[in-house]
Amino acid sequence: MKIGVVTDDGQTISAHFGRAQYYLVYDIVDGTVKGKETRPKASHHQPGMEPHAEGHHHGQAEASLHANMLSGVKDCEALIARGMGWGMYEAIKEAGMKPFLTDMVSADQAVEAYIKGSLDDHAERLH
Repeated sequence: MKIGVVTDDGQTISAHFGRAQYYLVYDIVDGTVKGKETRPKASHHQPGMEPHAEGHHHGQAEASLHANMLSGVKDCEALIARGMGWGMYEAIKEAGMKPFLTDMVSADQAVEAYIKGSLDDHAERLH
């Protein structure tokens, strides 16, 4: 299985899914991390995807943006962040992945907690 974590530095989990620059993708075999790779991630700030005045995207443009942001991690079973919007949370679920919002900062520690089944999902981190 593969688990994705949003990051800016390759070590810590980004506070906001949409603004993160990269994905760390962990390869898990028999409950053990066998490797990880850094993948680029599209952000909310792609040309033509500027948010409306109140900071939200709408309709088809939002769906297209979310699909673009998830295109690099379609092989993951779960995605971990420290915060994200409701639209992205739902898009991750619709793509067949499990979104997790954690208060953990270390990507490695969060993935280990996920493997052990002890990673808490903090829905209050949705906005």
